[in-house]
Amino acid sequence: MGPESLVDSSGNPAMNSTSKALTIVWSKPLGDPLGGTELANGRHQVKMFEPKPSSDAPESVPLILLGTLQFSDACLRTYAHPKLLRVAENINGEDFAPFNEALFIKEPGIGAAVSWHQDGVTHWDSDNFEEDIHGFNFMAQVYGSTAVNGVWVLPGTHKIGKIDIKKLISESGSERINGAVPIVCNPGDVVICNRQLLHGSFPNCGFEKRVIVNFGFHKRSSVLGIKGGGIHSESQIFDEDIISRRTKPLGYAIEARKEKYPNEEPYEYQPFKESNESFIWNNEARKTLVDYNLEDLSI
Repeated sequence: MGPESLVDSSGNPAMNSTSKALTIVWSKPLGDPLGGTELANGRHQVKMFEPKPSSDAPESVPLILLGTLQFSDACLRTYAHPKLLRVAENINGEDFAPFNEALFIKEPGIGAAVSWHQDGVTHWDSDNFEEDIHGFNFMAQVYGSTAVNGVWVLPGTHKIGKIDIKKLISESGSERINGAVPIVCNPGDVVICNRQLLHGSFPNCGFEKRVIVNFGFHKRSSVLGIKGGGIHSESQIFDEDIISRRTKPLGYAIEARKEKYPNEEPYEYQPFKESNESFIWNNEARKTLVDYNLEDLSI
């Protein structure tokens, strides 16, 4: 119904009505709710151009749904895709740690922008800085992406450190940054995006919707002992206990996927094998996922 409503369009309790964690980021139609603000640690340095929506557009539209594993079994099972988790292992090591999970929603004619930004927060001045220190995101395409509704990136920027986005846009003469390219995908494609890569998306003024199942992973060394830099975790030091708790949804996801695809070889997560930790996917397990994203490992 809208940002302040605790019920859905049928009058039933909204799915996130009791959430303690932030779950939905709203925007005005074709707006840019993050650009030029201090939200998300101020990393969206410049506000995108905001076109005027049609007169029949709603007052507010959802842009991001956070903590998706507690709301969607489909997202939970996708999170445990064995081939994707093997990619995560190859990039970040067999003890890789989770980051967060989200849906990005860009409805045609009203979908909001996500201003140019780099996702990393904590490690820009680290003595151990390197191109993978802030992790990566998988972006699974539900409907596909076009140059109109999709993410644009500036290739190579994940290697060079923190970027002065205002200066870059000024040098380009507009928010259409010189050298940037769109990520064009078919439905079902999965993109790997380094979190340090400069990226953003424009308001969806086109006719095709975009929904992305987004989830990311870190090297354990990038989060262990680090003070969090995200929406939910700015005051936390990520110790082994927090990391262990935050990986439990992965255990439930693997079991939920095994239940749906019994003939598929499931992924085996090394830290679970070392600890002999086992999981059962049932209604009690589902309850443990409520507000799990309060401990997102945001760096």
